[in-house]
Amino acid sequence: MPAEKIRNHRDLDVYQRAMGAAMELFELSKGFPREEMYSLFVQVRRSSRSVCANLAEAWRKRRYELVFVSKLSDAETEAAETQVWIEFTVKCGYLPRDRGADLYQKYDAILATLVGMITHPESWVLDRKRR
Repeated sequence: MPAEKIRNHRDLDVYQRAMGAAMELFELSKGFPREEMYSLFVQVRRSSRSVCANLAEAWRKRRYELVFVSKLSDAETEAAETQVWIEFTVKCGYLPRDRGADLYQKYDAILATLVGMITHPESWVLDRKRR
C-alpha cells in the first residue's frame, strides 16, 4: 500500500486512472454514429464507468477480504470488457487505431493494478485488530 494515507476510493491511483479513461471514452463516444447509440455507445460507457463503481464498492467492503476481492474481480471483468468495446470502436472505424491503442494500454495498466490488488488483498483489507 502506498505511504500516503488513502482516505477513500477517490484517493486510489487505480480509481483516478479508471475515471480518467472512462471520461476520455465518454468524450470520444460523443462522436460515434447515432445508429450506435443503443449498442456500442451505451456499452462502452457502461463498462468503463462500472470499473470505477466496483472500485468504490470494493474500497467500502475491505473489512471482508473475500467480498473485497470479489468486487475487485468485478472491476477487472469490466475493464477487460471495456477493452473489447475499444477494439470494436477501432475495427468499426469510429476511433483511430493509435487512440484505441492508447486507451487499450491504459486499461492494461488498470488491469495489472487490479490483479495485483486481488493477488495481495492483505495489503488493502482492514486489520481486524484495528477495527
